[in-house]
Amino acid sequence: MAGPFADTPGTPDVVPGAPPSDVPPTGARRQPLVSGNWKMHHDHIEALHTVRDLGLRIKPDDVAAVDVSIHPPFTDLRTVQTLVEAESIPVALGAQHCNDHDRGAFTGEVSPQMLARLGVRYVIVGHSERRQHFGMTDDAVAATLRAVLRHGMTPILCVGETQEERAAGSTETRLAAQLHAALAGLDAAQVAGIVVAYEPIWAIGSGTPASAVDAEDACLFVRQTVATLAGGDAAASLRVQYGGSVNAENAAELAAEPDVDGLLVGGASLDAAGFLEIVRATRPPARRRRA
Repeated sequence: MAGPFADTPGTPDVVPGAPPSDVPPTGARRQPLVSGNWKMHHDHIEALHTVRDLGLRIKPDDVAAVDVSIHPPFTDLRTVQTLVEAESIPVALGAQHCNDHDRGAFTGEVSPQMLARLGVRYVIVGHSERRQHFGMTDDAVAATLRAVLRHGMTPILCVGETQEERAAGSTETRLAAQLHAALAGLDAAQVAGIVVAYEPIWAIGSGTPASAVDAEDACLFVRQTVATLAGGDAAASLRVQYGGSVNAENAAELAAEPDVDGLLVGGASLDAAGFLEIVRATRPPARRRRA
């Protein structure tokens, strides 16, 4: 059977494993970003205890070469913001989703303007669970991404294939379609500052992550595709995370790949001690040895 990165009809003319000529080779390592997506877990009291515990454990060297964001449910954001600012905890506040409108008759939704006023820095956009359970289309993802940018926050754009698409050898086709839909028309500077999270849908919550090699192949393909949309400099600057059954045991191997610029962590981010292990495992090897 063809592997998940075999050539498929409609795939851009790039070769996984060999960057095209307009993508500068990886030089200085992009600063990794480790993001904890709490999903629908932790009420505001549990969030308070978790973030305070993280703040007591985290050391300056843990975040000297790694950026960290935490993405609580909406109801926890003000509590977490207040604690992080009052105790100078070195993590960025993130959100899991927002609407693409600033205000209006959208019952149950939260606007990007509201998030920006709370000091949110990163917003997850187009997570597979939003696409699958709430019908978020590629057009809605594109509009939301632009709304996040409009308010000075950084989108974490999620892309990924299903098990069926992987088995059919359509991984690249699916990733390319999602990236084109979300990023087409943005200028190079905007694209360079975005984070893309490759999250194979078959790995999320399954306990079976992609291998480090498959994660690297997919993240490299994301970068190659971005080069066709926004140029090689933007592609070289873009951070590409891997997400899907990340834990403290596999984090170092995944993060060591040259085109994996951090991790989007689900259930393993709910415990402060376990999440910090992942952060430490993501640090460049020299700092990891020093700890």
